[in-house]
Amino acid sequence: MSKHRSIALMLALVFVVAPVVALAADKQITDIKELAGTWQGWAKSQLAGDERVVMTIKPDGSYQATTNREGGTLTVGKYYLEGGKLKYKSSRTEGTAVVSEDKGKTTLTIKPEGSHNANTGPAVYERMK
Repeated sequence: MSKHRSIALMLALVFVVAPVVALAADKQITDIKELAGTWQGWAKSQLAGDERVVMTIKPDGSYQATTNREGGTLTVGKYYLEGGKLKYKSSRTEGTAVVSEDKGKTTLTIKPEGSHNANTGPAVYERMK
């Protein structure tokens, strides 16, 4: 393949992929109060696999998350900013968090770090209106 053809192909791929990448944009959180409210999503449970979870975050970043099944799991923790990054520490794991916005939806993704159990992996929550 010629050099010009390779460059043209690469540019074409950039234009095709760029709109997809730009759909969900990370939102920079500058004040923990921005997270306050109710979030709903899915998280991995050690007992039941993926479970529906409702999480309520207070203006100070503290939160409670409960699964919807009878006798479900309660997790408590706190979100905080460290070095401009959003982080969390819970009764089960600790790690980083990312807020993103796409098509009017705000999503909070938590990513455990360190020695977490594979059954308590990443979780994705959507802000409830």
